[in-house]
Amino acid sequence: LTHSVAMPMSRSFSRETWWLQPPTETLRKQLEEELKLSEHDVRSHAWYHGPIPTEVSESLLLNHGDFLVRDSQSSHGDFVLSSCWEQKTLHLPIRRTVVPSTHTYPRVQYSLEEGEGEEGEAFSSLQALVHFYVGGRAALTRGGGAQMVQPVNRTLPLSYLETVFRSVLLRVPLGAAALPGGDSPPKHLFSEHLERELKVPQGSELVEMLSSFLVQSVDVTEPHQTLLLSPAAPPSSRTSSPNTTRPSPHRPSSDHCYTELCPGPQSYVDRLQAEDGVHPLRTEDGDVYFSPVMETLSCFKPSRYTSALMPQDNKPLEVGILRRVKEVLADVDPRTAAKHITKADCTVARILQVTPEVQRMMGVSSGLELLTLPHGQQLRLDLLERFQTMAIMLAVHVLGCTGTSEERAGLLHKLIQVAAELKSGMGNMFGFAAVMRALELPQVSRLEQTWTALRQRHTEGAILYDKTLRPFLKGTDAGRGILTTFPHMVPLLSLLEKSGASQDTEPWDSGDAGVDVVMFHLGAARTIAQLGGNYRSNAESKLQGFQEQPEVMELFLTDFQMRLLWGSRGAEADQALRYHKFQQVLTALSNKLEPPISKP
Repeated sequence: LTHSVAMPMSRSFSRETWWLQPPTETLRKQLEEELKLSEHDVRSHAWYHGPIPTEVSESLLLNHGDFLVRDSQSSHGDFVLSSCWEQKTLHLPIRRTVVPSTHTYPRVQYSLEEGEGEEGEAFSSLQALVHFYVGGRAALTRGGGAQMVQPVNRTLPLSYLETVFRSVLLRVPLGAAALPGGDSPPKHLFSEHLERELKVPQGSELVEMLSSFLVQSVDVTEPHQTLLLSPAAPPSSRTSSPNTTRPSPHRPSSDHCYTELCPGPQSYVDRLQAEDGVHPLRTEDGDVYFSPVMETLSCFKPSRYTSALMPQDNKPLEVGILRRVKEVLADVDPRTAAKHITKADCTVARILQVTPEVQRMMGVSSGLELLTLPHGQQLRLDLLERFQTMAIMLAVHVLGCTGTSEERAGLLHKLIQVAAELKSGMGNMFGFAAVMRALELPQVSRLEQTWTALRQRHTEGAILYDKTLRPFLKGTDAGRGILTTFPHMVPLLSLLEKSGASQDTEPWDSGDAGVDVVMFHLGAARTIAQLGGNYRSNAESKLQGFQEQPEVMELFLTDFQMRLLWGSRGAEADQALRYHKFQQVLTALSNKLEPPISKP
């Protein structure tokens, strides 16, 4: 497609159009996992339909103002915006252009050829382009009134659509189902849109040694995933696709988890796991309710994560990536960093950006309520993963500084300022606790020369840490404190998902007040679950007018951090093994900076 095409609306499938099966439970789960991906991943947006042919897109655009985005069938790597306006369908090419950058990696820009924006205007992502035209009600064509009003959301996962339409187009006889404009069958998979063939230089001897240690210790090959599909057929002869599941790579092996509290084989969790499909329940007044979905896959997919800051395949702790991370963190002020952390935290916890589809799958309106329910186990595990990974990455930021003690003291002071902003400025107790965990790790807290330099050169920061932040965190761990945007959920997560991955002593391990602390956190969880809407409003208020910086945001995404710490192959290894091995790495880095004093 090289120009926009207007044609009458098609309302039914013809022999040139393919039948799609109603989504099975397996397909619904796959769609759910796609929609839960990072907002920076186009697959997480339901208006993106992947490789569907032109005829299929037209059959989906039924109302005035409907729109969707799909892959271009004639130009590999480009996209097409299909929209319905005044009973006509417009197909507008979206060009994907790679532009040189002053940094190591090139940037990709997207532009709508006939858009109303300024000449040559381009966007850093498809999401930004769609947001501009929908939010600003900008005309899609110069001199025309067509606009994007409401998206048509896909109901099938992209992996299914990719397989179906690619295989069907390759089998169709010549001339039997030719696409307008001579579109050829797609010759690519979706993943090729995200491929990067870039290399990063290797680093210092110590980090290379530790990187090799991590590769040997936690190397893992991603298991193959097979999607079984039924051939295209009329509705009367369709059969459901067999269920295909893949175990979560981040579920720790533990003998103590919250789901054990559900008694007997007929528990709510077991029933959700055993059901083959989700069947709606209809009440007398006609309202339809769906049973919530028991999630079994992590929302983090580090092996599939793509970034402008790292190549497609990277080793743990690559020096080139660490250097770039250090540069980005040095340029960002504490308040901006706190806002980016809060945005990422609230997205993972499903406080913000929760679509109606995800709410239906959860069975509740907020992730904070889901955290307290049996079928919220995967979300609890994901948040614990994010908490630990954030703390480790920030610790590496300090321990990886091989300069003077004064330089490391400056990094500590910056983290203390970020923690203070998270606590007081953003009200994000989850992010605050993660930064404090990094500062309190034994490998960091043992650096006496560094902490002495902090107290000498950044006295106000040292006082803030010792007299305000640490006592406040201790109080919230023990069940005290008022929380506003993202409550301090880490104690509750640890209570419900006791794991061998962390051997830290918890406040409730004390025989004096342990039961009182546990009861307080359980009672607070009940209140938090009821106030999910308030926390969402508070988060939206704190982030109002927030201008996201892509590179800064990447640093605080869990997928990026997992790839940075454990590499593209080791990021999905067993969680307990990953954490155990990295404790040894942190200890080696710490001892390198300040060797332990030998006892006589």
